[in-house]
Order: sequence, then C-alpha cells, then structure tokens
Amino acid sequence: MQKGMRLNDGHVAHLGLLAKKDGARRGYLSKRSADNTKWHTKWFALLQNMLFYFETDSSSRPSGLYLLEGCVCDRAPSPKPPLSAKDSLEKQHYFTVNFNHENQKTLELRTEDAKDCDEWVAAIAHASYRNLATEHEALMQKYLHLLQIVETEKTVAKQLRQQIEDGEIEIERLKAEIASLLKDHERIQASQSSAPSDDDSDIKKIKKVQSFLRGWLCRRKWKTIIQDYIRSPHADSMRKRNQVVFSMLEAEAEYVQQLHILVNNFLRPLRMAASSKKPPITHDDVSSIFLNSETIMFLHQIFYQGLKARISSWPTLVLADLFDILLPMLNIYQEFVRNHQYSLQILAHCKQNRDFDKLLKHYEAKPDCEERTLETFLTYPMFQIPRYILTLHELLAHTPHEHVERNSLDYAKSKLEELSRIMHDEVSETENIRKNLAIERMIIEGCEILLDTSQTFVRQGSLIQVPMSEKGKITRGRLGSLSLRKEGERQCFLFSKHLIICTRGSGGKLHLTK
Repeated sequence: MQKGMRLNDGHVAHLGLLAKKDGARRGYLSKRSADNTKWHTKWFALLQNMLFYFETDSSSRPSGLYLLEGCVCDRAPSPKPPLSAKDSLEKQHYFTVNFNHENQKTLELRTEDAKDCDEWVAAIAHASYRNLATEHEALMQKYLHLLQIVETEKTVAKQLRQQIEDGEIEIERLKAEIASLLKDHERIQASQSSAPSDDDSDIKKIKKVQSFLRGWLCRRKWKTIIQDYIRSPHADSMRKRNQVVFSMLEAEAEYVQQLHILVNNFLRPLRMAASSKKPPITHDDVSSIFLNSETIMFLHQIFYQGLKARISSWPTLVLADLFDILLPMLNIYQEFVRNHQYSLQILAHCKQNRDFDKLLKHYEAKPDCEERTLETFLTYPMFQIPRYILTLHELLAHTPHEHVERNSLDYAKSKLEELSRIMHDEVSETENIRKNLAIERMIIEGCEILLDTSQTFVRQGSLIQVPMSEKGKITRGRLGSLSLRKEGERQCFLFSKHLIICTRGSGGKLHLTK
C-alpha cells in the first residue's frame, strides 16, 4: 500500500489565506466530483502556481490545493445534456486543467459567465514557474546586452574626451605661439621707428585739435536742435498730454481703491450678514443697494492694470485700445446709475432697523473708510463717466490731428458723451416718475392724473386760496379773515400739464380740493 505524502499543513493554510486575500483570480466555480456524477460549487483562489479552493468565501481554511506547475488549461465543450436539463446546462461554460500524467485525474470546472471563464483560463495558463523562469532568462539576456552597449558607449566617450583634451592643449600651444610672434613683430616695428620726426608730432597735435573741434561743433548742433524741440509747441503739447495720462493713472488708482473698499468693507460683509440666522438685511436688499458694484470693480481693475502697462512703455503711450475694451461694458454703468436713487431709498429704509444701522456704523468706522459713509462710496461711480469725458477732452486738446490715436480717442469720447446723455435722461425720467408716484401716495383719495408718465413735475409749495364773490371780485374783509384761518392754506403741486391743489390732513396725508 502506497503511503500518503505529508505536507506542511500550517504553511499551506497560510498560503491559502494569502491566496484568498491577494490572489490573482478569486471567485466561485463549479467542480466535478471524483466519480463524475455531481458538480460542487466551491470558492477558488489562484496564487502563483497554486489553486486553492474553499467551501465558501468566508471559510478560514482551504478545503484543497492543486499545484498547477506543468499543467495545461483549455476551454472545454459543453456535454450533451438530457432534455430535462438542457436549458440550465446551455448557460454553463466549461474548462479543464490537464496535469499531463496518468496518476492525476483531469480537473473539470465550469462557470456561468463566458468572460469569467476566459479570464480563469488565461490566469491558470500563465500560472507557471517555468514561464516566469523563461521570461526571467529573456530579461537577463536583454540586460546583459544593454550592459555591453553601455560599456561600449563609455569606452567611446572616454576616447572622445581624450581627443577634446588633446585639442585644447594644442589650442593653448598655438595661442602662446601667436602671442610670441606678435611680440616679435611689435619689437621689430619699434626698432624701425625709434626716432620719430618733429613733423609727425605736429601732425598728431593738429589732428587732435581738429577732432576736438569737430566733437564740440557736433555737440553744439545737437544741443541747439534739442533745445529748439523742447521749446516747440509740439513738445509742450506732448508734456501736457503725458501729464494728463499720469493724472489719469493716479485718479484710476484712487477710484479702484474706492471700489475695493465698497466691495470688501460693505458688500461682502453685508452679504455674509444676510446669510446669518438673524439677518439684519435681506439678500434682495443687498443686491438692490450694490447692483453691479462688484462687476464694476473687476472691470476697473483690468482697466487699471492695462493703463499701468501702457505707462511702463513710456514715452510711447497708446490708450485707445484700453477704451475699446471699456466701451462695450458701459451698459453696466447704465444699470448702476439707473438704480442709484432706488438703492439710496432701500438703504434709508434698512437704516430704520437698529441692528442694521449699528452694523453699518461699525463698517463705516474702519480706518480704510476715512470717516466716509456708505452713501459716499455708492456715489463715486456716478461721476466716473463724466470724469472720463473730461480726461478725453484734455487728451484730444493736446493730441495732434495727425496722431495715430486721434480718431480712436475722438470715437471713445463721442460714445461716452452719448452714454452720459442717455443716463442723465433716464435718471431724470426715473426721478420724475418716482416724484409723481410719491405725491400720488400722499393723496388719500388717489389721483389718476399723476399716473401719466408724460407730464413733468415743476415745483410745489403752500398757497392761500382766495375766495371770489359772485361777481368775480375779491372782498377785502373776507380776504383779511381768510389770511388768519388755516383752512385757507392749500398745498399746491405744479406739473407740466396740471395744477394739483390739496388740503392737509392728519398724519401728513393730503385731500384733493373739490
């Protein structure tokens, strides 16, 4: 009777756990039993050239081990199933592991997924120490070949360095030889002209005086030319033009700083306060007060950086392309100016909240604000477009007609003036509508006449209504008595189309006279 072979059981169990944790392939497979009658589902794990199988994926010890060294793994055709099990067997994919000797039965396995079956076959086919040894031998041959190439290259490099050093030594020798020949040549020339004549000395002095005079005349001529240009109208105009540009740079830096304070000291802190649990102001009010403020700051930061870049290339100052960048974005200013009066009204309304008013005073007390209020910072963008127009007027006044920027600056000025007129008309129209609506809200009975947006408010004030007699004459006694009675006083509003006469009521409200 042949005795069984003993294995290091503990080490095999340890390798089984390694295969279960870090195996190249792991998963459930069906294994045919030894009597070829049944299929048992086991959890397999492949580690190097060892195939372990467990009862389940949670088992702590392997149930068996197959050594795959020298085996052959191939796909196998599906066996002919009986009619009752035809549907279930067609879904299975088979493969076998043949150990190439008579004492070991072929291992038959199957899985339900074709892709999984192909991956198992490929993994088992490469799980051979012989294959690894063959690949290692091939890599070693390549490594030895590369080492031989490197040694050859080192030898060639050493020879080249030696040639270079020999060449440098030869160059130094030739330089020394040339220097020696030059010294000999100078010594020969000095011996030939050791006794110079007096005529040669006089000629040298004359040439030296002539050279001095020519240099003095040339310097005098250039000095005259430069002084004439400095005193010329063109130079004076260029100086004034440069001064305007430098002043513009300083004003732009100050304006960008004002916008930076408006955004960082007021807008962003108030936006964070509006997101708190007990907000002193709503997000809608913040958006209404600071409409387009942050966008205007970013726009002028870009404009200021471009202006600084132009100044750095002085005396060549080209500014027209900067205004070409600025002009398409001026509709942002148009919205800001149109919203300005409304933003101040919203701010005044918010100040009635004690928490908001206290918070705003805290922001205004910061050193950067320099005792300026939020209203002051909101007013700065209102004057920027007129400031640009004045700057362009001064630039054009000191820019020659043949200057390359003349047409571009003129076009920018016309566009800014057109936008300034539009903004002025819109602000005037908006203010007029708001004034009409404010008066209409003061009248208790309402007044549909004031809803006509085509009429313009002229003035308002208190007048005394003088009653007329039946004949259309004023009675003096009655006039005197009216002057002492309050009911004779009327609050009057003059518009371009109507005169509204009201009497005062309680709480500052008004009543239309009948």
